[in-house]
Amino acid sequence: MNSHETDMVDTGTGTYGDAFQTSDEEIGPSQRPAGAIQTFPFDPRASVSGVGMQIGPMGEDGPTWQSRAVPERVHRVDFHVVMLFTGGPVTHMIDFTDHEARAGDVLWIRPGQVHRFRPAHAYRGTALTMQPGFLPRAIVEATGLYRYDLPPLLRPDPAQLDALRHCLRQLEREYVDTATLPLSLHTAVLRHTLTAFLYRLAHLAVGSAGRPGAEGADSTTFGRFREAVERDFATNHSVSAYADALGYSRRTLVRAVRAATGETPKGFIDKRVVLEAKRLLAHTDVPVGRVGAALGFPDAANFSKYFHQRTGLTPAMFRAEVG
Repeated sequence: MNSHETDMVDTGTGTYGDAFQTSDEEIGPSQRPAGAIQTFPFDPRASVSGVGMQIGPMGEDGPTWQSRAVPERVHRVDFHVVMLFTGGPVTHMIDFTDHEARAGDVLWIRPGQVHRFRPAHAYRGTALTMQPGFLPRAIVEATGLYRYDLPPLLRPDPAQLDALRHCLRQLEREYVDTATLPLSLHTAVLRHTLTAFLYRLAHLAVGSAGRPGAEGADSTTFGRFREAVERDFATNHSVSAYADALGYSRRTLVRAVRAATGETPKGFIDKRVVLEAKRLLAHTDVPVGRVGAALGFPDAANFSKYFHQRTGLTPAMFRAEVG
């Protein structure tokens, strides 16, 4: 996994291609992995010239999309996946929410999110994958690549859709053109073209979240807080501790988080802890006590109380409900 996503229990790894060959069937409760949600890393060997991104058509004939190699079970990836659909509908689960994507919709899956294809052969359109670290940090922050609070399913209006399609077509042309530039310049052109697409996508995502005023709100303060939470949520649940570690006053942190997300820092932390708890409860057979311990609650009773206060269910009830 990358630094933006920390697994609380060991995860299996494989390539986002070959390892899928035996993964055609969905898993039921009796087949739930004992202690892992499998994570597939980005494989640059599958990219043109080994660059940190891929783009190509989805569907049976797509060279970058082998439906038989895409799992219809829950899993994570450690890279970004953006799918622009030309057909549908298809239903894609991301972190306990089913998203119905139709022609003209965009689905953005971020690193570490637990998701599932259903069924992979029905997907039509263009798929873009990009490796964490392929873009400079300033672009990552400006385009909100790790804004997990933004909606994954986006529905652009006709003008926005036309612009996104134009950007993706240009990006795909640059991606396959390995003859006219040396590798260093080819990679630089890809980064610039990808950045233009992501700025448009980020603008759409912020508007879809109903917070148009937050367009530039992924400030340095919030960005550093978000990264710290993603890194330390399993061991640190204290707003004051985060503020002290980052060198901000509690008030400054509250203002920055509210501007970017509309919620309090404590709410932001709790949401991340509860999400990981739900992932582990739903998709593994790790005992409730071990789930709590992995998330910073050595006492199982305290973990159950914390989870119940924020979800209305005990961990055991939640596991039974989703199982």
